[in-house]
Amino acid sequence: MQCPICKKPVKLTDPEAPFCGERCRTIDLGNWAMEKYVISTPAPQQPDRDAKQDEE
Repeated sequence: MQCPICKKPVKLTDPEAPFCGERCRTIDLGNWAMEKYVISTPAPQQPDRDAKQDEE
C-alpha cells in the first residue's frame, strides 16, 4: 500500500499505517481541519432494526 500523502510504500504492519510516518499523519489531520476533504453526498439512512420489529 502507499501513503495517501506522499505515496511512499507502507506495510500494513507499520505502526503509522496507513501513513509512512508522523509527518504525513499530521498533514492529513491538518487537511481534515482545513476542510480539504468533504463527503460529497450524505450516506443513505438505514431503517432502524428495532423500529421495524416494533411495527410487526
